[in-house]
Amino acid sequence: MGIGELALLLERGGVLLLTGAGVSTDSGIPDYRGPGSVPRTPMTFQEFVAAPEARQRYWARAFVGWSRMWVAEPNTTHHLVAELESAGRLTGLVTQNVDGLHGRAGHRDLVELHGSIDRVVCLDCHDRTPRGDLQRRLEVLNPGWADREGALAPDGDVVLEHTADFVVAPCERCGGRLKPDVVFFGESVPKPVVAHCFDLVDRSASLLVLGSSLHVMSGLRFVRAAAKRGIPVAIVNRGPTRGDPLATLRIDAGVAETLTAVLADSADRTTA
Repeated sequence: MGIGELALLLERGGVLLLTGAGVSTDSGIPDYRGPGSVPRTPMTFQEFVAAPEARQRYWARAFVGWSRMWVAEPNTTHHLVAELESAGRLTGLVTQNVDGLHGRAGHRDLVELHGSIDRVVCLDCHDRTPRGDLQRRLEVLNPGWADREGALAPDGDVVLEHTADFVVAPCERCGGRLKPDVVFFGESVPKPVVAHCFDLVDRSASLLVLGSSLHVMSGLRFVRAAAKRGIPVAIVNRGPTRGDPLATLRIDAGVAETLTAVLADSADRTTA
């Protein structure tokens, strides 16, 4: 029953998509809160800016993780979402993910709510540079580090115990502190980005959440805004979400299998 309802919602168009980590697990990127995920305590923005040792620990882990994170390929969900955009069914896509996979799958109208790990920003002069450039500098400063082993974490870093001998690269422009161009825990999403997302909610006929527990307010607030407007809210996710009480349609299943079934149902009715 849920598959047919979701197919009709997508056929009507005007859908705003909100995606989370559950969309990228099929690409080999773990999530924070999905079934079977290992509990993790990510570094906060306050920790990162407060101490050189914290930045050293972060960049050591991120340096090793980058080579694994950036070879991840878009999966079925990313490609199906891009097809929905091409078919004119969507008003936009807001993703909480920082892996860049929606863009690599060909999606054009994309809001990266939490930024992207393929960019680096200087906290002091605000210069932005490609992450690949920094990776090459870190390789020169830390020969052999890329071969270290560690479990991959959701934001592209790996779990390493000893990082005290890692050499952190400064900003080439001002010598300042470099940070991935992503929103850390404890850091706020830029106000213009939030305002744009609320505008998308106002212009949409429905909201579809894919692969997010909606644990953090940065995504949940758009579900609340959609429910306040009285438009349908559909959620597809393995396990419970904070948005469930507001959902008009709830499917507890994997995103890829659900979207595949939904589009097949829609195609069957079209050809019937």
